[in-house]
Amino acid sequence: MSKITMTNIETSSQNTPTTVNDDSNSSVSSWDTSSNTDEPQTVEPHVGYKKVLVTGGAGFIGSSVADELLNRGDDVVIVDEVNDYYDTTFKEANLKLLLDKYGPKRVVVVRGDICDASLMQSVFEDHRPTWVCHMAARAGVRPSIQDPYIYIHSNIEGTTRLMEMSAKYGVQNFVFASSSSVYGGSKSTFFSEDEVVDNPVSPYAASKKACELLAYTYHHLTQLNVTGLRFFTVYGPHGRPDMAPFKFIDRVSRGMEIQQFGDGSSSRDYTYISDIVDGVIRAIDRPYPYQIFNLGKGSGTSLKEFIDLVQKHTGKKAQIKILPDQPGDVPYTCADVSKAERMLGYTSKISFEEGIKRTATWYKEAFQQGAIEVCPETQANGLGRSPSFVSMDKIDMTSTVPSC
Repeated sequence: MSKITMTNIETSSQNTPTTVNDDSNSSVSSWDTSSNTDEPQTVEPHVGYKKVLVTGGAGFIGSSVADELLNRGDDVVIVDEVNDYYDTTFKEANLKLLLDKYGPKRVVVVRGDICDASLMQSVFEDHRPTWVCHMAARAGVRPSIQDPYIYIHSNIEGTTRLMEMSAKYGVQNFVFASSSSVYGGSKSTFFSEDEVVDNPVSPYAASKKACELLAYTYHHLTQLNVTGLRFFTVYGPHGRPDMAPFKFIDRVSRGMEIQQFGDGSSSRDYTYISDIVDGVIRAIDRPYPYQIFNLGKGSGTSLKEFIDLVQKHTGKKAQIKILPDQPGDVPYTCADVSKAERMLGYTSKISFEEGIKRTATWYKEAFQQGAIEVCPETQANGLGRSPSFVSMDKIDMTSTVPSC
């Protein structure tokens, strides 16, 4: 691995590090790892063709972003190891959809680990992407408690390697996926980028915080433009089968038991996929030197309300098993998206009820067409955000959708 080029470091009166570059032709910056009240001027969006490296492009968010980039005329290079954290048929279907829609000349798919140095070297040498959208990561709070080492490998080492390559090959903007999990057990009504997030409650959250810190370091030392996006529980059609929105819709549709952790008062800021894609694209187009943004709906939904909406839009009564709160999970998430609104022009457009309605409609149509044959109880090694202790003999045999 090549060494990071060092620059002179000064300290402001607030002990905030600033970068002074010896090269007068290079950009000069002074951003902290958290949002400042003295925000920089907004960056005008880059207009024109881009070749974008999309890591994790077979996944839910990555493939959705790739689709939008391709739809507007950009080309993408996808790197994805297509691991079996959840059913690979979802990921293969995402790749097939992109290839069928846009063709192999505009969609290059490279299968492999982003931590593979020789592989990533060849990707940058052969394809020369000048924009990076880094969505590849090991996700999930509970699995990270069981096996933290894979999170250090995929999330921290993988992100570091990509930033090293991006700095070396002159990438114009590096955008990566962080997570609302970095806020831990924050008691704030709205989670703001200004908050100190030094107390992660899971290895997954710690790995995402580490990536944010490393991102600042690479910006500071190499002047790489870097933006981190803290996603707030993303869902929608083609969503991950280990996440609560898919699992609840699936189980209630099939007459199977779902789990309610705690008394139902826990709340999440659930964000529909099209809103997240819009935010990611806006961040890619605006090469801020270093920034962190929340991307969420900006309002929370309780678990009880969530279950009620699933029942409403599936037309089925939920069989609920109440369990203790999950270790490592947080009781409440709600994004303050005012910074993204000001600096990216981001606004969430899809209400949670509308999003659940669309997802339930997609689920029903996909099952009827035989497009979904996954059993959510087997996903994420049984340790997803909404794991299952379902008794298989409780399946509603009169359901119009298949059981697993």
